[in-house]
Amino acid sequence: MYVIDRRLNPSGKSLPNRQRFLRRAGAILREAVRNVSASRPIRDMGEGGTVIIPARGIDEPSFRTGREGVHGRVLPGNREFLEGDRIARPRSGGSGKGKGAGIGSGEGGGGEDEFKVALSADEFLSLFLEDLELPDLERRKLSQTESMGLRRAGFQRSGSPANLAVSRTMQNALSRRMALHRPKRGELEKLQLALRQCEEDGNDVGAKQLRLLIETHRQRSRAIPYIDPIDIRYRRYEPSPRPIAQAVMFCIMDVSGSMTEHMKDMAKRFFILLYVFLQRRYKQVELVFIRHTDEAKEVDEKTFFESRETGGTRVSSALEEALKIVGERYPVGDWNIYIAQASDGDNESGDNERTTGLMRDGLLPLCQYYAYLEVDEPHSDMPMSSLWKTYDNLAPGPAMRRVTLRQEIYPVFRELFRRRKQSLEAGQA
Repeated sequence: MYVIDRRLNPSGKSLPNRQRFLRRAGAILREAVRNVSASRPIRDMGEGGTVIIPARGIDEPSFRTGREGVHGRVLPGNREFLEGDRIARPRSGGSGKGKGAGIGSGEGGGGEDEFKVALSADEFLSLFLEDLELPDLERRKLSQTESMGLRRAGFQRSGSPANLAVSRTMQNALSRRMALHRPKRGELEKLQLALRQCEEDGNDVGAKQLRLLIETHRQRSRAIPYIDPIDIRYRRYEPSPRPIAQAVMFCIMDVSGSMTEHMKDMAKRFFILLYVFLQRRYKQVELVFIRHTDEAKEVDEKTFFESRETGGTRVSSALEEALKIVGERYPVGDWNIYIAQASDGDNESGDNERTTGLMRDGLLPLCQYYAYLEVDEPHSDMPMSSLWKTYDNLAPGPAMRRVTLRQEIYPVFRELFRRRKQSLEAGQA
């Protein structure tokens, strides 16, 4: 059971309340964020914004009085009823706050109440990219560029209460008490027991000496505190460079004449998701953009997403370009290599054998992960494409998925880059 505090919050408390709301309504918000991604423009994919969730999704438990028992009520202004009168039940369909047919009534008829939530870019991306990661990221040669983290660097005499080193503080206090010979509680108890024995035996001289000794021990205990300010220590942290595993992602997109605008839009959406994901989650991942028709070339980000080209289709040209770049700039022993390819599956008939050789003997042995997305027109009943058959015959081959509708892009993207149980966390930024 959860208890919700509905009292007004003082100044500065809105952020924790908002974070609690996002956690509580996380599942519904995640679903809403994923749904809105299908209708967003490509340029706004990584931006925040307003998402709509049903009002039923933010219900909170509340305490209500039971119906049993005797209840006394005072209703001011009553001039119609007397004690013992029966009050008729009000007719349904009124303008109250109930959950009957009145909800959602108006233009368009009945419906369900909706609740709008404005999410910042960070909140949107956190929900949007949850549980995604690069598969099989290994720490090969460490990057020359290092992130800065914090590491333990001993103790200090001042600091934040959150960094209080309790064990070290108690060690210092014990060492000081032992060095100054602070009396222990057991010693006082033994002296008091001996004093009672002397008093019972009538030994006044011994009792007097014991009283003086007990008083001395008490004064010494008060003068030497159990914990002194000089004993307190705080954990100290200092910036420390943290090595990052290097990775490179090759984005290969078919822009030939067989790719319709619908297909290109889906391919671009896939690569936008990949771009946002990598920029958000990994600090040391380089991106290489390759566009191809019957010829392939490396381009910058703007050209990759916005330039218009047409021509024939020769997939091997893109694979050759990727192998060339790997050989020139990304040694396999130093870099984790990933490749994501989007195409309609069309390829020159004479090029499939060349493509098979480049994949089997060239790229697949070098890659940590190869993802292939095939795009097609909605409700297409075309058989498997020639490129799909080519890749399907490779063992082991790339991870392959096929989409025909815009709303299928995000679920397929999550499936391709979902977090694996045995994935290595080393190398994440």
